[in-house]
Amino acid sequence: MQMFFMAIAKARDYIYIQTPYFLPNATIVNALQCAALGGVDVRIIIPRHSDAAFALKSSMSYIDEMLKAGVKVYYYEGGFIHSKTIVIDDVLSTVGSANMDFRSFEQNFEINTWIYDPQFANTMKEIFLSDQEKSEQINYEEWKNRSRLKKFGESWARLFSPLM
Repeated sequence: MQMFFMAIAKARDYIYIQTPYFLPNATIVNALQCAALGGVDVRIIIPRHSDAAFALKSSMSYIDEMLKAGVKVYYYEGGFIHSKTIVIDDVLSTVGSANMDFRSFEQNFEINTWIYDPQFANTMKEIFLSDQEKSEQINYEEWKNRSRLKKFGESWARLFSPLM
């Protein structure tokens, strides 16, 4: 989690994230919001459909605050995306087993590799952009007008985020 935070905090141009489970703790939420509000192009791809429906519902509870800060969030339409990657500023990339969630940060024995290499970062960026083409950007106006029942379900699921 500390590496994720530091990488996000040091970004100057862009942060591209792919994760199947977007359940960030308050530190990562704040870092992503600050980056986006500071002019960094922050994009997140999450699956539209998941192997863990409850976790996906909980993930959705974080989208509103991301969109309000200017983070671009996309639903991947090409199947279930299970990539766990971040690429930042054509320099830094990470690939590994860590999801962007509480359990990966605090309980599970995850491993990521951090690669400081412009060529590798460019490859990762191309992969992200290719996956983005197979994704639908979430529109904030449509998002905020979803039903109260959906909003309630997402908020209720979020209560269990630390357990997922």
